[in-house]
Amino acid sequence: MRFTTEPNTEHTFVLPLRDAEVIVAALRTALADASAQDRPGLERAVALAENVAAQTDAQVRARWVRARLASTGFTGDLASVAAVKALRKAEPTLSLLAAAELQKDAVAHPE
Repeated sequence: MRFTTEPNTEHTFVLPLRDAEVIVAALRTALADASAQDRPGLERAVALAENVAAQTDAQVRARWVRARLASTGFTGDLASVAAVKALRKAEPTLSLLAAAELQKDAVAHPE
């Protein structure tokens, strides 16, 4: 999963780029040709990748926000102004509006 930000004169949009479907397909292909020894691990990998692929965009954004906040050392309340500030510190190209919207996703979709 990757995120890209697109600058705009009014605010920044955050667009999740999801690779989970491609990964699931590759794992399924590998599973089809797998030896009996490799099969259990690949079956587990397929299940995990399918779970990630089934997440909504809001859930993916929420996970990304928590990861970005963790990278700054933020351990406070996700619903706080400090969380928005920390997120914008981690991602300087985010507008205040984009950071606030991402914060809402993180609050609405706790781990």
